[in-house]
Amino acid sequence: MYDYLIIGGGIIGLNVARELKTRFKDASIVLIEKESEVAMHSSGRNSGVLHAGFYYSADSLKAKFTKEGNASMHRFCKEHNLRINECAKVVVAQNSEEVEGLEELKRRGDANGVELSWLSEDELNEKFPLIKTHKKALFSPTTATIDPREVTLEFKKVVQNLGVEVLTSTAYIKRNYEYEIETSRGAMRFKKLINCAGLYADEIAKDFGFGDKYVIIPFKGIYLKDKHNVCGLETNVYPVPNLANPFLGVHYTYAVEDDSKIGPTAIPAFWRENYKGFDNFNLSEMIQILYYEAKLFLTNAFGFRNLAISEVKKYSKSYLLNLAKGLTKPLDMSGFDSWSTPGIRAQLLDTTTLELVQDFVVEGDGVSIHVLNAVSPAFTSSIPFSQWVVDNYVEKKAS
Repeated sequence: MYDYLIIGGGIIGLNVARELKTRFKDASIVLIEKESEVAMHSSGRNSGVLHAGFYYSADSLKAKFTKEGNASMHRFCKEHNLRINECAKVVVAQNSEEVEGLEELKRRGDANGVELSWLSEDELNEKFPLIKTHKKALFSPTTATIDPREVTLEFKKVVQNLGVEVLTSTAYIKRNYEYEIETSRGAMRFKKLINCAGLYADEIAKDFGFGDKYVIIPFKGIYLKDKHNVCGLETNVYPVPNLANPFLGVHYTYAVEDDSKIGPTAIPAFWRENYKGFDNFNLSEMIQILYYEAKLFLTNAFGFRNLAISEVKKYSKSYLLNLAKGLTKPLDMSGFDSWSTPGIRAQLLDTTTLELVQDFVVEGDGVSIHVLNAVSPAFTSSIPFSQWVVDNYVEKKAS
């Protein structure tokens, strides 16, 4: 019997394991991952942006953890000699209405204690001559980019060195008894289970009596890549987002490999690992997800109908490029000639309100803990967020 059994070899599962083993050195801890390696899904397929923390309202968990997470991840990368591109970020406006959006982001950043500054059009032109804005832009100096797969694999090494057993190619199948699950390696017993399974966190939670009003709705994210940064950008360039939904809009990312990306898309997917074609096709998942996507489309909850239609258009390279062109002066776009590996965002839907849940969600009791919603900026926030999970769902439950 293990003291702690963690499901999911992503950035959250590995950080929970690290935090548990740091606090409880004698505890026996196992982390199981269904794939042959960690970081095969969201943790290894995201943009690699370390967010600063100014998009989120001050009363949210995201606001609580993103600024601290950014600093913690910076320290981790430097301590472990991992690549980090200190390229910052500029958020630009295209009209007067969007300037008001910038001002709201600045208010949120100030409330969250995030370092931000204004750039006038002239100052922007001097600092980043390829970028354009209407009247002013918001500059975030602490935004950076890393290689998410490289970082996640390093966390795996760290937890293994601490004494955590990491079992890959080990899939959760079902709950057998109160303190036992069935896996592809056979039955495993535990004193406490922590579910960090990402795309399947809601399904596992239901086996333990949690997450009844939630379901994961997958959204596919793809970037158009300029592998040699022919366009010449040297910072991340973002539009003013629609704060009513959790997506940040099409933007430029200046990656750690010195390449540029335009994207991502947020295209509704039809099953949870619907990366390409009919890979990993699952009929029951498709029926469940299409049911909820149809409800969202018909009711146009949070503007889903408009979102879905506009996102599908982004499969067109010319459409995606045209969206990005509004953020900059004319660039050499010839380098944007290949698509990135697709990623899937495990976005939680509240089935009672038909709202996409924008903040982190965790449920649990003395037997099990379930990280139900760990969407962006979960990678950035993973270190303090995992500490919070252990504080509130392990130590408090035990006391």
